[in-house]
Amino acid sequence: MTTETRPSVTQQAKALVQRPKLTEMGLSTGKLVRLKRIYNRGKGNGTLLFLPIDQGLEHGPRDFFDNPQSIDPEYQWKLAVEGNYSGIALQYGLASKYMRDYAGDVPLVLKLNGKTDIPSDKQPLSPLHTSVEEAVRLGADAVGYTLYVGSPAQDVDMAQCNEVRRECEKYGMPLIVWAYPRGAAIKAKGGIDSLYAIDYAARVACEVGADVIKLNVPKWDAATADRMPKPYNTLELSELDGLRKVVKSAGRSLVLVSGGSKMGDEDTIHKAQIAMEAGCVGLIFGRNMWQRDWNDALQVAGRMHELMKGYGQ
Repeated sequence: MTTETRPSVTQQAKALVQRPKLTEMGLSTGKLVRLKRIYNRGKGNGTLLFLPIDQGLEHGPRDFFDNPQSIDPEYQWKLAVEGNYSGIALQYGLASKYMRDYAGDVPLVLKLNGKTDIPSDKQPLSPLHTSVEEAVRLGADAVGYTLYVGSPAQDVDMAQCNEVRRECEKYGMPLIVWAYPRGAAIKAKGGIDSLYAIDYAARVACEVGADVIKLNVPKWDAATADRMPKPYNTLELSELDGLRKVVKSAGRSLVLVSGGSKMGDEDTIHKAQIAMEAGCVGLIFGRNMWQRDWNDALQVAGRMHELMKGYGQ
């Protein structure tokens, strides 16, 4: 009698992963070289783990109170190196003042735009404060741009994003779009975390030329579901199935899942597991990592790598 060998849960989930390969993304030589450098950092298995520290501009210093050590950017730079991250994402000032000390140790993703959260968020727009050219000078391997999908200021936002995209093509620089649904119209149609909003944001980012898209995991909320346009108002999908749909809407753009603020270890692992099973290329976990003390932060980063290695390709 022969015993049938059944695939493990991880093997079954991996079989569903259909991330686009770099050779399928229509990349220029410069973009391909830079993305391969990012891929070869970390575990080099086709999955990515980024550490963002753009919150000081976006939220002010309040995010550093949970872990007072984290107000010193050296904390995040060292964590990115020792935690074997695929890259660190931050604004111009933190790149220009610290990159020399870590040159060649961890890839740089330079955020090109950003805003404070002091004014009303009714018409959000994230203005540029640096350029793709300066990213090249600093040795960046990618740039980040925040696009507020659904904002009343989207005409200015998309025009600004288009100029960035053109500069990225000129310099062979990969473009990572932070695709955030925002504004009163989004809130009126189910909210910023709804499947409708996040699915739309993924598609918009893909269509305006993003190589990689940073997104949140969509959530079903029965209390606001009837506000979403058809057929989203009836799509009561799990987090996993909702994210799978979002990944499909992103086409041949790679998808990263955002971590948000610090969560418990098991919630963090759960979000990472969903991202991998849905076909995302990886994670961009900031506060959820550096708001921890040093040993805890390294331990959780190790768990992320251990989980993701089962989804390499």
